[in-house]
Amino acid sequence: MSQIKVNNLTFAYEGSADAVLSNVTFNIDTDWKLGLIGRNGKGKTTLLNLLMGRYEYEGSISSVTRFDYFPYNLNEGDLKKTAEDLIADWKPQVEMWQVLTQINQIKMDAQCLYRPFGTLSFGERTRVMLAVLFAADNEFLLIDEPTNHLDEAARRIVKEYLASKKGFILVSHDRDLLDAVCDHVLVLNRSSIEVQAGDFSSWQANKEKSDAFAQAENEKHLKEIGKLKAAADRSGRWAKKSENSKIGFDPVKENDRSISTRSYIGAKTKKMQARVKAYEKRLDREIGEKEGLLKDIEEISDLKLNPLRFHREVLIRAHDLSLCYKGAAPLFEGIGFQVRRGDRVVLSGANGCGKSSIISAILKKAGQEPVSFRVSAPDISGTLDVASGLIISYVSQDTSFLKGTLKDYCKLCKLNESLFLAVLRQMDVGREQFFKNMEDFSEGQKKKVLIAASLITPAHLYIWDEPLNYIDVFSRIQIEKLIRDFEPTMLIVEHDVRFREQVATDIVLI
Repeated sequence: MSQIKVNNLTFAYEGSADAVLSNVTFNIDTDWKLGLIGRNGKGKTTLLNLLMGRYEYEGSISSVTRFDYFPYNLNEGDLKKTAEDLIADWKPQVEMWQVLTQINQIKMDAQCLYRPFGTLSFGERTRVMLAVLFAADNEFLLIDEPTNHLDEAARRIVKEYLASKKGFILVSHDRDLLDAVCDHVLVLNRSSIEVQAGDFSSWQANKEKSDAFAQAENEKHLKEIGKLKAAADRSGRWAKKSENSKIGFDPVKENDRSISTRSYIGAKTKKMQARVKAYEKRLDREIGEKEGLLKDIEEISDLKLNPLRFHREVLIRAHDLSLCYKGAAPLFEGIGFQVRRGDRVVLSGANGCGKSSIISAILKKAGQEPVSFRVSAPDISGTLDVASGLIISYVSQDTSFLKGTLKDYCKLCKLNESLFLAVLRQMDVGREQFFKNMEDFSEGQKKKVLIAASLITPAHLYIWDEPLNYIDVFSRIQIEKLIRDFEPTMLIVEHDVRFREQVATDIVLI
């Protein structure tokens, strides 16, 4: 076991006025199973790249261990190669028997190593890369969001595999995965960084307690500050009035006063002024103790939604449904389900089973093809009824079409710009992002753009296809609360177990 020591680490991307990381200091052990938690855009992936030595930075990173990073880079040509060929580029020091040992542990057929990488599913690619990643010894591994786009079965396998390992940092927003895998957390707070023993849930419980304590202390200091200000103002006015009466008096009206009274008044005034200075010192101390109390509190704003109410009870009805693309075998056969007004139906199943194809068929039937939707719809057998006049708000799992500024996007999608930006702020997208091109956003920030656009679009039905990929934990909790509060009619594809438990009224297994 050795330590990784990070001291006063500061980094900003070239051309950016804002530092992604500023004076970051922490120590971690290389045998920990460390979860890295933070808001979208806080610098989690940047920190992993800095540990890999990919950027120049200020400060120091001290370690005697080697690092390796998931996911490995892939280009177009790599998709035609086999994993066996790619291992030489990814991890040249390992031997095939070491990789095969890990392939067995992650429950993969070794034949996948000899197929073109482009023919593997997302889940298969992830598991092969993780097997290669863990094939060498004496490395500290940096794992960046391994479960995005994975179905529930693949997530479960990856979770069990990582739980059996140690010596890594895991960036993930999947609460179930973090709880199952991690024994420590490294948290990028709003203004600080902390390392804590335990999993996500234990950290969250401690966070809620510390936030409640900080709020209570802040309220106490605010009350004391108010009292001190009132007392200082009152004493100051008394001192001023007394000082003004020291010189000059009317002997007829003030016959009980003589010139000798002046020294008494002066002493009294001096005492009052001393009291004012004491109040001011206490006031400064109270303000100093108050400062910083709320610096790391995650204020999760309540989002709003204005769903339209459709006149029919059943919005979508599928009976004995089969879908297939031209020249291919059916994706599935004989599926049946309904989406009624107020339902939140989650489509569940393995990657490639046809969940997104169902969405494609529904959008085609409704005659509503969003900007992001450009793939051909499948052929339909059986019954798929979509209510006439249904208005749908759609969130795609793809963000690659987002180009240009947020202003450009609002014009393209005919969105109310001020309302759109206000919702993004509530979802913790910083104002500095409003002037950048969306190509420079993190993947989580891009997802928030799509969700914010959907939220401000009144609709009878909200169809969200894997909306939570890359979305931070705090925003997931925020979106869950929104759905519970407003109970919109929704059709969702999502593999986050905790999210489904919170919002689903029905789960359809494909």
